[in-house]
Amino acid sequence: MAGIGEILGGEHRRCDELFAAAEAAAGAGAWEEAAARLEDFRAALERHLAREEERLFPALEAAEPQARGPTGVMRHEHRQMRALVAELGEALAARDRERYLGAAETLLVLMQQHNAKEEHVLYPMSDRLLEPETLGAPPGEGDA
Repeated sequence: MAGIGEILGGEHRRCDELFAAAEAAAGAGAWEEAAARLEDFRAALERHLAREEERLFPALEAAEPQARGPTGVMRHEHRQMRALVAELGEALAARDRERYLGAAETLLVLMQQHNAKEEHVLYPMSDRLLEPETLGAPPGEGDA
C-alpha cells in the first residue's frame, strides 16, 4: 500500500492539474468551461483539505503533540486557499479575466509553498508515525 505522503502528494498533483485547466479556460475567456473546471478543482481541493483536517492532522497531533504548530499553520493556509477559491468564483461570475488571473496567481504561489511544506515536513513525519489507513477510504474514482 502507498504511504501517506505518496497518497496525499498524488492528490496535490491532481488538484494542480484541475487548477491549471480552470486557469487556462478563464485566460481564454471560455467562461462556461472555466466554471466547470473551477468547480472540479474546488471539489477536489475541498475533499483533500477535509481529509487532512478531519483525518490526518488529528491523528498526527495525537501521535506527536509537537505537530500542532505545523498543523496549525496548515489549517490557516487552508482557510486562505478557500478564500482565494471563493474570489476566483466571484471573478468568474463577473467574467473579470484580470481579477481571475490575479487571484489565480496568488493561489498558485500559496499552493506551491503549502504543498512543499506538507510534502517535505508533515507527510514524512506522518509516514513515520501513522499507517496509511489513517486517511480513511480514498476518494472515489476521478477525485483528488
